[in-house]
Amino acid sequence: MTADDVCAGEQASPAERVRTVLAAAESFTAVTDAHTCDLVGGGLHSVGDDGRLLLRLPADCRLAGEVALAPRGTLAVVLKFTDLAPVAVRDRVRSRVTVAGWLAQAGPECEESGTVTFRMVTAHVALETEAGPVTVGLDELALARPDVLARHEAAMLTHLVDDHAEVVDLLTRLVDPRLLQGVVRVWPLAMDRRGITLRLQHAHGHHDVPLPFPRPVGDPGQSGERVRELLAAACACRRGSRLPSRP
Repeated sequence: MTADDVCAGEQASPAERVRTVLAAAESFTAVTDAHTCDLVGGGLHSVGDDGRLLLRLPADCRLAGEVALAPRGTLAVVLKFTDLAPVAVRDRVRSRVTVAGWLAQAGPECEESGTVTFRMVTAHVALETEAGPVTVGLDELALARPDVLARHEAAMLTHLVDDHAEVVDLLTRLVDPRLLQGVVRVWPLAMDRRGITLRLQHAHGHHDVPLPFPRPVGDPGQSGERVRELLAAACACRRGSRLPSRP
């Protein structure tokens, strides 16, 4: 099934959301019985088509040393990934992903200069959002794919905020005017193949409103066209109120 076969109003499944968070993450936290460490930098982890995690770690890091010294060469570990909104909204955490299992060295053939590759034998995966925690089955995870905009979303949203505040302003025409009462600022909170989510920020809280694209994005090159289609719909809409997206 392609992206164009998906109804624009359909929400991403928990498994797809997990794959998306893992694809976009550039840092994570590893927790073992002995210690907790924060690992930062692109390329430290990857996810195969079967949903299995691989870690590429510096050979001299403490986590790699723990695996090497663990009985039978496998180390119990919990990996924690945090999905942060790339713009400066309050409550930036959009979701959290926890992957629990065992780390084992992938084999000497996977070693590179100064780094060692480890495979994650996954036992449990959980997604936590504002709606609460959900356990994601390993078979579901293997079948799911990350959103096509996972690695592009941060750059696109920061570009909107920094250079095109008028676009965010115009998109508020698509929001139910009743939801705009008392709103002090509007932010583009998220963007995926299905649409853009706006955060309506109040003095003491917020409300998130999804604006679905007329058609899902099939590849990153289509994102500009889909945004323009939303803007055309906003220009034709007389119901909404226009708000400044900046103070």
